[in-house]
Amino acid sequence: MIEVDAKHFLDGGGAMAAAIRAYDWVSNSLGPLDGWPASLRIAVGMMLSSRFPKCIVWGPELVTLYNDAFRPILGDKPEALGRSFQAVWHEAWDIIGPIAEKAYAGEATFIEDFPLVIERHGYPEQAYFTFCYSPIRDETGRIAGMIDTVIETTGKVQAEKNAQLLNAELEHRIRNTLAMVSAIANQTFQSAVTKEDAQSTLMQRIAALGHVHGTLTQSSWSGAPIQAVIEDALSPHRIGCGQISIEGPPLTLAARQSLSLALAINELATNAIKYGALSVDRGRVIVSWQIGAPETEEAFRLLWIEQDGPVVSKPDRRGFGSRLIEHALADDFRGEVRITYDPRGVRCELTTKMNNLRIEAQD
Repeated sequence: MIEVDAKHFLDGGGAMAAAIRAYDWVSNSLGPLDGWPASLRIAVGMMLSSRFPKCIVWGPELVTLYNDAFRPILGDKPEALGRSFQAVWHEAWDIIGPIAEKAYAGEATFIEDFPLVIERHGYPEQAYFTFCYSPIRDETGRIAGMIDTVIETTGKVQAEKNAQLLNAELEHRIRNTLAMVSAIANQTFQSAVTKEDAQSTLMQRIAALGHVHGTLTQSSWSGAPIQAVIEDALSPHRIGCGQISIEGPPLTLAARQSLSLALAINELATNAIKYGALSVDRGRVIVSWQIGAPETEEAFRLLWIEQDGPVVSKPDRRGFGSRLIEHALADDFRGEVRITYDPRGVRCELTTKMNNLRIEAQD
């Protein structure tokens, strides 16, 4: 007579099969392995042989057994083997308990991307699961337990949500940019003397926006370095080497502030090329800024100073460029802007507080 090993259903079941074999089932409601009913042994054997995450819940005590693939779902929870499924998932039992009851009543449930707040690493976390609770019947047809076939979809759901947020943010950015370009175009054509002048000015302004948009895109619109914003705004003008000095400590500006500063620098550079220090070879421009401690009431100060150019006189009228600098720039930085037409050179000063430069407070 051939002797049959009552534990053969654990063969090839990986680490959890070894754990089940070594567990002290005598003190558990399931009793010794040798006495397990055929229906349980067959279900456990099939579960252990699967590479899909599975967990068997057995008997009125909801005793938990699971395979190797299910282990990552448990995270750092206390060992679940042999414990009550309710105790293992106590933090979410008010939600999944009724689903388990349906399985024990003979009704299977399949749910996709089901949200659950669970604790498996010492803190509550939002997770998502696609799972099916299916009843398991014993040899007499009585429901003796259930099997939880599950896959965690947290990463997929979060990726989809992030994509939705990015699309919404992109739509927001596009609307804002189109509105800004539309306003710039309207004001440019209203204040221009000739069609050619309007076209040239508009192209320069759009180019300034385009360059800083590129810098912002590289950082996913989280902000832009102030020096890069200024350099981008000056690049369309192809100003002679050595005529402009840019000095200041590292600082990241919010997206809206980056755009308004780029436009302001473009306007100042355009005027300097036409009438100011950059209209002559000897002229110079110094762009500098000073910062205080982040997130404080300490001052942020940016200066545009023109030197060694033609004698400056105050213009007879204020154009769109001046209004853009004095009002839009001040509003976006929540500070003050002063343009001084000193005979020795135009001077523009922007002042605000460091806590007005918080990136998350903008846009």
